[in-house]
Amino acid sequence: MSILEKLGLAPKKDKGAPVIGEKKKKQEQASSLRNNIYVRILIIAGFLVILAASVPHTSYQEPVNYRVGEPWRADNLTAPFTFPIQKDQETIEQEREEIRTSTPPIYNVNHDAEIRSQSNIDSLFQKLQPVLNSYEQWQKARQSNAESASKDSLRFVRFRNNSPVQLTNRAWNTLLENYRQTEIINQPANTKSAPVNEFIGAYLKSQLENITAELFNDGIINVVKNNFSSEEIIVRDLKEYTERTRNMATLRDLSEAKEYAQHQFSNTFNEEMSEVASQLFNQVIQPNIIFDEKETQAHINKALSSISLSKGAVAQGQVIIRRGDIVTEQKLNMLQSLADARVQNASDVERWLRYGGDILAVIAIVTIFFFYLFLYRRHIFMNNSMLLLVLLAMAIIAVGSSIVYELESISSYIVPVAIAPIILTIIFDSRVGLLATITLALITGLIDGNNFEYVTATTVACSLGLFSVRDIKKRSQFFFTTPGIVFLSYTVVILAFSMTSFNGWSTLGNELFFVAINAIFILFTYPLILLFEKAFKVTTDFTLLELSDTNLPLLKKLMTDAPGTFHHSLQVSNLAEAAAGAIGANSLLCRVGGLYHDIGKMENPGYFTENQTEGNEHDKLKPRMSALVIKAHVSNGVKIAREHKLPEVVIDFIETHHGTSLIKFFWDKAKEQADADKKEIREEDFRYDGPLPQTKETGILLLADCVEASSRAMKDPNYQKIENLIDKMIDARVNEGQLSNTPLTFQDLTAIKETFLNILVGIYHSRVEYPEDKESKQKEEPSKAKESKRDSQAAPAPSPTEEQEEKESESSPPVDKYYNS
Repeated sequence: MSILEKLGLAPKKDKGAPVIGEKKKKQEQASSLRNNIYVRILIIAGFLVILAASVPHTSYQEPVNYRVGEPWRADNLTAPFTFPIQKDQETIEQEREEIRTSTPPIYNVNHDAEIRSQSNIDSLFQKLQPVLNSYEQWQKARQSNAESASKDSLRFVRFRNNSPVQLTNRAWNTLLENYRQTEIINQPANTKSAPVNEFIGAYLKSQLENITAELFNDGIINVVKNNFSSEEIIVRDLKEYTERTRNMATLRDLSEAKEYAQHQFSNTFNEEMSEVASQLFNQVIQPNIIFDEKETQAHINKALSSISLSKGAVAQGQVIIRRGDIVTEQKLNMLQSLADARVQNASDVERWLRYGGDILAVIAIVTIFFFYLFLYRRHIFMNNSMLLLVLLAMAIIAVGSSIVYELESISSYIVPVAIAPIILTIIFDSRVGLLATITLALITGLIDGNNFEYVTATTVACSLGLFSVRDIKKRSQFFFTTPGIVFLSYTVVILAFSMTSFNGWSTLGNELFFVAINAIFILFTYPLILLFEKAFKVTTDFTLLELSDTNLPLLKKLMTDAPGTFHHSLQVSNLAEAAAGAIGANSLLCRVGGLYHDIGKMENPGYFTENQTEGNEHDKLKPRMSALVIKAHVSNGVKIAREHKLPEVVIDFIETHHGTSLIKFFWDKAKEQADADKKEIREEDFRYDGPLPQTKETGILLLADCVEASSRAMKDPNYQKIENLIDKMIDARVNEGQLSNTPLTFQDLTAIKETFLNILVGIYHSRVEYPEDKESKQKEEPSKAKESKRDSQAAPAPSPTEEQEEKESESSPPVDKYYNS
C-alpha cells in the first residue's frame, strides 16, 4: 500500500472521476439557473403580475379620507349628477331582520299521515292478540291446576318479551288484567265507566281512533312551536290546491298533541288504564302538517329582494358638503352614496384607467426596491434563488392584504405585514428588511384604499419589529419581544390618529382587536424561517447559533482527535468574531466559520504541529508529499462538512481559509533538495488550490487563521513583536492578492489589525512588554547604576545566536512552518 493510500489521498479509481464530473455538471447547471437573466426577468414579471392581481379594480375610492366628526378640508363638493342616497347598512339589516321574523312560514298538509296512523292503530291491536291469547290460556290452565300451566306461563312470557308493542311492565299488567272486562276496575265515578257490554280493549281502540282523528282535524305540525316567532303560518293543501293562513295558537306540535291525548284519556279511564292508552297513542301518532323550509326561504328571499336600498336622492348641482363643515353621519352617508354611484355609472374606460393608475403606482414603488437591490445588494438581485425568496415573501403579504380587503367585516390591521421584513432581516440584513417594510406598507396601503393611517402604522410597527430581531440571539424574542413591540407600535399610532378624530371606543377597540391578532401571527415567523431555510437552502443566525455550540458531536470529535487544532480553532473564531464586529460584518458567521475551518485535520492530525507531541511525521516524507498532506486538510474538511450537512456558507470558510497561499516551509525545503539534486520543482504543487475568499467574512478568517498560527510560534512575544507580526502577515496576504476578491477596504484592514492586536496582547499579557514599560525601565537603569558600582556595570551583550533570533523575528515574523507562508 502506497503512502498516499495510507493517508487517504489516493484517487478512487472506480467512481472518482465520473462522480466529480457529474457533480461539476450539476453545479454548473444550478449556477446557470441561479444567474440566468431570463429566469430573473420571469421572476420579476411574475411578482408584478401577483401585485397587479392583488390591487382591487372594481371599486372607487374617494381621493380624500373622511370620518365622522372631522371638518371637511377639501373644496365645496357638489353633486356631479343626480344619485340616490343609500340607506346605511344598519337600517337595511334591521329591515331584513323584520322581514325574516314577520314572514309566515309555509307548511304542507300530509293526508297520508292520518291514513298511516289509522293503519298503525289496527296493526298495534293485531300485534297485541298473541300476547293476550297466551295470557288467557295461561290463566285458564292455572285456575284448573292443569299440568300445562308452567309451559303456558313460559309461552306467555316469551310472547310478551318479543312483542313489538312497547309498554312498561305496569302498563302490561293493567292491560292484560282489564282487556276483557266490561267495566273499569276501581272506577272512582260513573263517568269512568265503559259502555255496557263493550270490552275495555274495544273501547280503548275506539278512543285512540277518535282522539287521533280529532287532532288531525285541528292539525299537528312537525316542528316545535317555540322555534318560530311568527304568530301565523301559511298552510297549503297541494292535493286540493288550497292555501290558507292559520293562527299558530290553533295548531299543536307533537308534544302538545300527546299532552292533549293524555288529558282526554284521564277523563275516560282510571289512572292505570289512562297510562296504557297514552303509551299506545305515542306509538301511532305523527304530524300531518309539515314545514316546507325551501318554500319558506324562497318566500323570505322574495320579500328581501323588494327592500329599497335608497331613501331619497341628491340632485345634480346640489351642494353635498362645504369646506369647513363637520362630517356628520348623514353627510358621510351621502359621500358614500356618491362613491357607490360613481362605481355604477363608471364606463369600462374609466374603470381601466383607474386600475391602470394603481398599477403604475405599484410599479413605481417596487422599482425603488429593485434599484436598491441592484445597487447595494447586488448579490441578492443577481442570484435568482435569493431574489425569488425576497419577492415570494412580499407577494404573500400582498395577496393576504387583497383577500382581507374583500372581507368588509375584517380590518386590514389583521394582516401580519411585519412577518416578511422580519424574515428578510434575519436571512439577509436589516436594510433589506427596512426597504421591504416601506415597499409593503405603500402597496398594502394602496390596496386598502390609499389609507394614510394604515401606511403610517404599518411602517412604524414593522420597522421597530425588524430592528428587534437585527441581532437576535434567542428564539424567545419571537415569542415575547417582537410580537409585543409590533402590538405596542400599532397601538400608539392608531391611538394618535384616533385622538385627532375620535370615533368612539368601539371603533378603537375593534382596530386594536385585529392588531392583537396581527401580533399573534408574528409567532408563526419562526417556523416560516425554517421553511424558507429548507426551501431556498439559506442559513440564518438560528442555524449558526446551533452550530456554534462546542458540544456538537463534530466539534467534540475534533476536540478528541485533534485537541491542538480544536484550541487553534477556538482562538481563530474569537479573533474573527471580534474583527467582524469591528467592521460591521457578520460576527456570528465568522465565529462559526472559525470553529469549523480546520475540521479536515481530523483525518491526519499528527501531521500538523499543534497536535504533535513526540517526533515529526514529516521527517519520513519528501517535501512535495508533505505539502500534499497539508493541502489535503482543506478537501478533507469539505468532505466531512458535506457528510455532516453543514451549510454551504460554512463550507466556504473551509475552502477559502488558505486561499492560494504558498506552503513556504516545504517549498523552501524542496528548493534546497532540488538545488542539491539539480531537479526542477513546480511552485503550484506547494500552493493551496483555493478558491480565494469572496466575502468580508471569509477574508477576515483567512487573516485570523494565519495571524493566530504565527503568534503561537513567536518566542518571547512583546507588544512591538505582535504588532509587527500582524502588520507583516496581513500586508503579505494583501500583496499576494489573497484578498483581491473580497470587499474589504484599507479602512477595514486597519480596524482588523487593531482588533487582532488588542486580543493577542490580552492573550499574552503575562509575557508582553509594552512600549511604555521599556521607557520606564530605561529611566530606572541610570538611577540604579549610581547606587552600586557592581550594579552599574552594563549587562553582557547577547550571544550571537540570541541577537540573530531577535533580528530574524523582527525582519520576518515567525510562522507555523507546516501550512502558512
